[in-house]
Amino acid sequence: MILEMLSYPFIVRAFVVGILVSLCAALLGVSLVLKQYSMIGDGLSHVSYGALSIALACNIAPLKLSIPIVIAAAFLLLRMTEKGMMKSDAAIAAVSASALAIGVSVTSLTTGMTTDVNSYMFGSILAMTQEDVWLSVILSVVVLALFIFCYHNIFAVTFDESFGRATGVKVSFYNSMLAILTAITIVLGMQMMGAMLISSLVIFPALTSMRLFQSFRGVVITSGILAVTCFCIGMMISYQSAMPAGASVVLVNLGAFLVFFIIQKGKKILCAKAK
Repeated sequence: MILEMLSYPFIVRAFVVGILVSLCAALLGVSLVLKQYSMIGDGLSHVSYGALSIALACNIAPLKLSIPIVIAAAFLLLRMTEKGMMKSDAAIAAVSASALAIGVSVTSLTTGMTTDVNSYMFGSILAMTQEDVWLSVILSVVVLALFIFCYHNIFAVTFDESFGRATGVKVSFYNSMLAILTAITIVLGMQMMGAMLISSLVIFPALTSMRLFQSFRGVVITSGILAVTCFCIGMMISYQSAMPAGASVVLVNLGAFLVFFIIQKGKKILCAKAK
């Protein structure tokens, strides 16, 4: 079955982009969940949907327009929460709802609710062109390289920003970098997972890993492995059952979370009995 899947060029493209984006989302997701920014993926995906709708209406390459707009939205959310203008959840909800409304309005007034736009809402492995694949690969490699290179500083700003400032870490810079990397990852994953499901790639691997591991490094490594494994299994289920790829990947991630949750509870019960 795997050889048969890989005989289709569009599935090969989906695997390449999906594995890289899943890995980026999982690594960034650990910091976002610990900093209580887990819903930023959902908010930025709605901003991306609005940008993609405008791009399609204006006949502009979707990724080239949506990436700068989503990065700007990520900065806006970061500044609103840092300056105390709004709580993070309220800011994300406001930006998310506004962007989604703009996207739906632009679509209805121009092209109508076409299949192209719906594929960005719910995901489609057929939506990626060869140019999208190359752009996604290059940007994903940049995201991974920056995360690995800045790992220790990201660790510092994730757990204790005050201590990070005291030790000379540029907290504002690394928070901004996290926002930019998250924005890029969300845009790249939109075509595969859709606006409604992309945030699951950010949240699920981190939450699942935290069921069994306590150290930041252990959670990060396990999240990356889980994200790639769940994506590959989800793609195979999608191919075999003709289910949408995004939904299949989310369901596999949900299954992994439930398995780890049960193992965690089992360990606690055994430890309690041992005492």
